[in-house]
Amino acid sequence: MSEKQISTAISGNNKPSSGMDEKKNSVPEDFDIDMDSPQTEKAAVAIQSQFRKFQKKKEQDVKS
Repeated sequence: MSEKQISTAISGNNKPSSGMDEKKNSVPEDFDIDMDSPQTEKAAVAIQSQFRKFQKKKEQDVKS
């Protein structure tokens, strides 16, 4: 572990650097995604499936 990592861990200063914030806010305004593409549909279904599994698991953990 480097000296900087140790001092950060000790001080509890875990804020991201300002460079990280700038990258996060600089999202391109135009997306060139073909919404009618079969690949896009497959990706959307896969993402939704994983999200539903996550939500179901989360509900079971809360009930336990």
